[in-house]
Amino acid sequence: MPFIQEILKYGSLSVVGLEKNCGKTECLNYILNRLPREGRKVCVTSIGIDGERIDQVTSTSKPEITLSEGLLFSTSEKHYRMRNLLSEVVGISEETTSLGRVITSRVIREGKVILSGPSSSTSLIRWMKEVKALGSDLVIVDGALSRLSSASPAVTESMILATGAALSSNIPTLVAKTAFVVEMIGLDLMDPSVSKEETVTVSSMAAEFEITPGCRRVMISGALTDRMLNRIAQEKELGAFEVVVKDFTKLFITPRTYGAFVKLGGKLRVESRSKLVAVCVNPLSPSGFRLDSDTLCRELSTKISLPVYDIVKNRYITN
Repeated sequence: MPFIQEILKYGSLSVVGLEKNCGKTECLNYILNRLPREGRKVCVTSIGIDGERIDQVTSTSKPEITLSEGLLFSTSEKHYRMRNLLSEVVGISEETTSLGRVITSRVIREGKVILSGPSSSTSLIRWMKEVKALGSDLVIVDGALSRLSSASPAVTESMILATGAALSSNIPTLVAKTAFVVEMIGLDLMDPSVSKEETVTVSSMAAEFEITPGCRRVMISGALTDRMLNRIAQEKELGAFEVVVKDFTKLFITPRTYGAFVKLGGKLRVESRSKLVAVCVNPLSPSGFRLDSDTLCRELSTKISLPVYDIVKNRYITN
């Protein structure tokens, strides 16, 4: 698929799902199976736990992670001992997680593994530096449920978003929910012409704050919520300034609140952003209900103007 070539333009990639059972692991396996053929040294880890046969939360079956010869992977000591492949240890992190130290190994003979690596953005950044020093020129981070921090531009340069019937069994609703997230990922960067003197910094925990005359930017320190955005929307000169957050992972707002803010002339921007390479869909819900794949891919691609792929079906629709 064309997005594989797009991934090769970057040194780091996150694969994140909007809900459990959205096909994130299938997408990760697809990428891992094809990237080694491009002659890249690839290392993969997970910010959560992925590769288990049975989901510990839902008790449903999950796709296992298969790694081919030559790939590097990082996982906890606990899950490294449980691997079903032949590998050579090339690095051991000094940082300790709840599952032990993080072990980085090279696959000698193809097999299956459970991935459980660094658990925070700070740890991920340190891990990336370590594996880069070991010769990896592309690092892939498998995101965890409801933790999009691994997709922050502070961590990875690019990302793949997985969505599907697990998020909604109604195609229009699924398209709308996914399109909103895609819109937030693609928000414009903040205006470089605005000076510090024209900027007011507001904590996301602040109950009250003042937007001074001449202000052209409200910088949100932390998360942006509906309450905060509604408070800012009360300003009479809303179109005269921009509201800025660090990146899309700091946004905890609803489409309705955001839509009202924009309608009043508001501008929401970010300090930095990742490149969203593609969106992958899983039309099968955990309950067994299946959406029409072609319709879902077509409608979502039209809405977001990005390639949309059904990995399992091995088809894609581009706008």
